[in-house]
Amino acid sequence: VRVVESGGELVQTGGSLRLSCQASGFDFENYAMGWFRQVPGKDREFVAVISANSGTKYIATSLRGRFTISRDNAKNTVYLQMNDLKPDDTAVYYCNYDRTDGSHWFAPQTFAQWGQGTQVAVSS
Repeated sequence: VRVVESGGELVQTGGSLRLSCQASGFDFENYAMGWFRQVPGKDREFVAVISANSGTKYIATSLRGRFTISRDNAKNTVYLQMNDLKPDDTAVYYCNYDRTDGSHWFAPQTFAQWGQGTQVAVSS
């Protein structure tokens, strides 16, 4: 089982980025997928989750209106579109997977395995 995040880079305040997470080794189309982020010295925090069939999407309250999540089951890939980026969005972004899109997604510590993440840096 493997997830590989990509798309992070240095952008200016107000810019946009689309992160990608390519998954392999499990039946992607039957799993919820989601994104988290972590700043050094702080806990990892929930960003967004999408159900297996894209019928349910949930974005962290503070990020709504700027971040959206989507997936392409044919490509085993989940995306995070980030608009109007702010310096506070600077973090390493990680994706993960689970059978359901329930409330456990709000507790990153329930996930045992993580990819290498992708670094997003927003300059002021």
